[in-house]
Amino acid sequence: MLGKLLVIGFGPGSFEHMTKRAQDAIQESDCIIGYKTYVELIQDLLTDQEIISTGMSEEVSRAQAAVRLAEEGKTVAVISSGDAGVYGMAGLVYEVLIEKGWKEATGVSVEVIPGISAINSCASLLGAPIMHDACTISLSDHLTPWDLIEKRIDAAAQADFVVTLYNPKSGRRTRQIQEAQRILLNYRSPSTPVGLVKSAYRDRQHIVITDLEHMLDHDIGMLTTVVIGNSATFLYDNKMITPRGYQRKYTLSATEQRLKPHERLRHENEPWALHKGINDMVLTPKNKTKKNKESSLQIALEALSKLDHVTNKSTNTNQLHVQLPVNNTVTSIFELAVSPGIANKKFTPQQMMTLAEVVGSEGSMEYTPHHQIILRIPTSEPDVITEKLGDVGFLVEPIGDVFQLKACDFCEGEKKDSIPHAEELHQKLGGLDLPKELKIGFNGCGMACFGAVNEDIGIIFRKGKFDLFLGAKTVGRTAHAGQPVAEGIEPDKIVEVIENIVYEYKEKGHPNERFFKYFKRVGNIQGYTYKDMTPKIEIEPAPCGD
Repeated sequence: MLGKLLVIGFGPGSFEHMTKRAQDAIQESDCIIGYKTYVELIQDLLTDQEIISTGMSEEVSRAQAAVRLAEEGKTVAVISSGDAGVYGMAGLVYEVLIEKGWKEATGVSVEVIPGISAINSCASLLGAPIMHDACTISLSDHLTPWDLIEKRIDAAAQADFVVTLYNPKSGRRTRQIQEAQRILLNYRSPSTPVGLVKSAYRDRQHIVITDLEHMLDHDIGMLTTVVIGNSATFLYDNKMITPRGYQRKYTLSATEQRLKPHERLRHENEPWALHKGINDMVLTPKNKTKKNKESSLQIALEALSKLDHVTNKSTNTNQLHVQLPVNNTVTSIFELAVSPGIANKKFTPQQMMTLAEVVGSEGSMEYTPHHQIILRIPTSEPDVITEKLGDVGFLVEPIGDVFQLKACDFCEGEKKDSIPHAEELHQKLGGLDLPKELKIGFNGCGMACFGAVNEDIGIIFRKGKFDLFLGAKTVGRTAHAGQPVAEGIEPDKIVEVIENIVYEYKEKGHPNERFFKYFKRVGNIQGYTYKDMTPKIEIEPAPCGD
């Protein structure tokens, strides 16, 4: 039986501003998945739910874990602050489901539970700044090209929207908010009111009212929402107010209005509307003359349009407005790893030239200690890149939290008996998505000079059979080799043994949980019992607190 995904927006963070449905959904859930800070914000609502929390930039693994658990029959809450559908997790959860061929009628059920987004919660603290047309723009260019963000800011500034900026600044992204201010100042007065709200409705809430010229004089960070008024927004008693336009018809200080209720929607009292104050239903001499003129113009434009269609020639652009389609092609950064092969460690000149060609001046190459070169290439055609690399004999693999085989060179191919087993493992498991990156070290003889025992899983071919090591801690000052769990595994069994171990980790490991931590947590993998291999040494805590 399939489970359920509850994608919850819990609002700004205070219990009072969370909807009842969001509270009930958290109570209904078997598992809670979210960013660590979000889990802390709802901890008073938690009972016995399984908690899976990860750090920043782990959104995809959280969505994948949620889908997997729901497919196992569990009710899973994926939590976001604000509204789950506004820069939250709702869209990503649907995208992960679609990648798996999900259909609403037959797949896991999905409920998106709305919450109060920052534009609303922050506006309520500032006064009433979004009383008129407003938009939200995220300044994070981690997933969106800056050129596109720049266009959106420019368009919003031209159109006089109240603009609310999400993700305005971080430790690494400091120029984006400066650029946004520069663009807005092209269209708005330096005195345009601006509100800066940090951690709305949380313990560290902080509010600043300033203006467009001086907004950067104040502290702005990832938890700040920036609300920039339109040309009509004004300040009164430290509140930002954006008028809706009632002054056009009403005198707010008078109890008796100039226009009677039955007069307020008449065309002549709305000269700013699309009808320009002309009531076509009433043909006064003045309206009749204007209507006739408009009719003549309309006939002329229609005639020109038909003429242009026949002759396929452009018409006078001063008379006809040509609408160009909006087509913002998104160029993404294509990340991949290449190597000359499983056993082969030598590049050819043709391969090096192909690398330079596909990477070009905009991409980058990074040498790694894992027998691979990582490429990062801006492109909208990744298939073309992989085809070129494959044509010159490169082994092309995904990077990130995937399976990777890290084999020795088998004494430059002389000790070749175990190479077919290494190649079979790579063929069956290479690139497999996992909770965390996992490397198998594979040595072709008992010398183990390529350090297979220091990888997550170590395999050593010795006397015609395989020795197996599990759970090395590969990084950190307490790093250690893997635990020897088996000797003399028959060659026709080794691939099956490794597949079972890897697929167990894939299914039961928590997002971002390294293999050695998983082994320690569960205590037994496929019949192999965990033993603590941590070195018994006195060591000062790292300055970072790790």
